[in-house]
Amino acid sequence: MAEERRFLSASGVPIALRRRQHSASCRELAVRGPRLQLRSLSAATSAVWLAAYGLFALSESSMVLSAAIFLTLIGLIIYLHFVKIDQESLLVIGSLGIQVTSSYASGKESTTFIEMAQVKDVVINEAIHMQKVIYYLCILLQDPEDPQGVSEVVPLFQSSKPRLDCLIEVYKSCQEILEQRKTAPQSS
Repeated sequence: MAEERRFLSASGVPIALRRRQHSASCRELAVRGPRLQLRSLSAATSAVWLAAYGLFALSESSMVLSAAIFLTLIGLIIYLHFVKIDQESLLVIGSLGIQVTSSYASGKESTTFIEMAQVKDVVINEAIHMQKVIYYLCILLQDPEDPQGVSEVVPLFQSSKPRLDCLIEVYKSCQEILEQRKTAPQSS
């Protein structure tokens, strides 16, 4: 069963949260940002090539045009493969752990897995950024030497930056599974 809801990011860009429940202790939460717009890509490419043509007209060197085309293509490949993230997902499996996946516009995926034994909690944190308060979801990793301490904070959804209302939805889903994990060993 999958449900999708629309939200806004911290910068006001429309994003979508897709919630899919695979079982009682397994949920997938994916935040999808806007796709790459061909119009903005064409405008940026045209601006670079027009500037290169202007330099070509002044210098009469075809190297300027060749360099502009080459740099534009290399820049586009780098942007699509390393910068533009289309979707960020969180797969929470109560008995195993949490898998965080980022899907880039080029099709590349980056995945991180955190074992449930390392997870202390999932929290919504706040930060001050450019004179405004922004909220972000993060996983607190348990310190192996101090059971009450936190060894690391792993921020989630860094690219899409959902607003608080969206983060609350994700937080509640994560907490339901974490609570099941905490109560399961006690009832056995």
